[in-house]
Amino acid sequence: MLNIPLMQNNIDKDDVNILVDFLKSSDRFTNGPKVREFEEAWSKWLGGGYYCVFVNSGSSANYITMTALKERYGDGEIIVPPIGWTSDIASVITAGFKPVFADVNLHNLAINVNEIESKITDNTRAVLLTHVLGYNGLSDKIIDICKNKNITLIEDACESHGAVFRGKKCGSFGDISNFSFYYAHHMSTIEGGMICTKDKEMYRLMRMIRSHGMLRECDDESYMAEIAKKYPEVHPEFLFTVPGFNMRSTELNAVIGLNQLKRLDANVEKRRKNYDLFINKLDGSKYYTEFAHEGNSNYAFVVMPHASVTGLYDRMIQGFRDENVEFRRGTAGGGNMARQPYIRKRYPHINPADYPNAEYIHENGVYIGNYPDLPKEKIEGLCEMLNSL
Repeated sequence: MLNIPLMQNNIDKDDVNILVDFLKSSDRFTNGPKVREFEEAWSKWLGGGYYCVFVNSGSSANYITMTALKERYGDGEIIVPPIGWTSDIASVITAGFKPVFADVNLHNLAINVNEIESKITDNTRAVLLTHVLGYNGLSDKIIDICKNKNITLIEDACESHGAVFRGKKCGSFGDISNFSFYYAHHMSTIEGGMICTKDKEMYRLMRMIRSHGMLRECDDESYMAEIAKKYPEVHPEFLFTVPGFNMRSTELNAVIGLNQLKRLDANVEKRRKNYDLFINKLDGSKYYTEFAHEGNSNYAFVVMPHASVTGLYDRMIQGFRDENVEFRRGTAGGGNMARQPYIRKRYPHINPADYPNAEYIHENGVYIGNYPDLPKEKIEGLCEMLNSL
């Protein structure tokens, strides 16, 4: 039996020991200097020059990003893919924007640039590009469209740490990028997320939103003095400038993140090698293997039978169960988000069938865990099992 879980050993003994030492030596455990150190280290890892905001989850990164956009631009539409995580869409709705779906590509599971062009209106405020399961979703055309039309480009790289486009890390091309450090992702702070931008005003706003909308959290002395002067009747230490949340993370999560960051690049390379072995061993006459491999920092193996092979999907699911291979249907987020009840309830006019590639992924796509210490023999055994069906 293959016995392949989705993830294992993402928090190792060294992480635990570092955390224990910190607990013994520190007297501050809430958001503080270690959080700032991690934010600065992440900026450097991404390429340098970024303002980074460490939060308690990748989903919180989505929510803060959309809340900040709403504060800056007011009402409008956000173009979103139907394949991704639920908070990509839920954060748009919660912030008061209207989600406008655009279908995805099969070769990288990301939003299709031609679909984006056809959905842009005068009310478009941003394009949300999700890098799904480690694939790079960027193209020069997407970047140029957003730049030429002055539309904010948001990169959700929560599942794609270390994915590369044009020699630079995904998450370094958009106006804002979001990352997740959930337990199963490329690196983990157990729970956690990061927002990155080079827009100082947006950074200042997002820091306040992270902490209740509180002015003193914005980290800009001159701005704080300017706002406090406008509202002399409010105590400056409790001056709330925007509606906010408590989405702060802790020193403990930051300590783990700093330690995990040391091995992130090496682990991404191991994931890439695992993926190359898997995709080269998989039978392309039965399964879709025409993915965009360049720049991939594979988070999970995507298994998607060709429509022409009758009954293969059901045999595949049974094969996973027989071999105790953990899997998730529909790929990221369970497939086509346009099918989800919270979308159908609010936007009954949206027809999931209008997004045929997302529908195909929903009906036929499955992912299986890939992680740095997944043995070569298990990957080969997985492919042998799949190819025999």
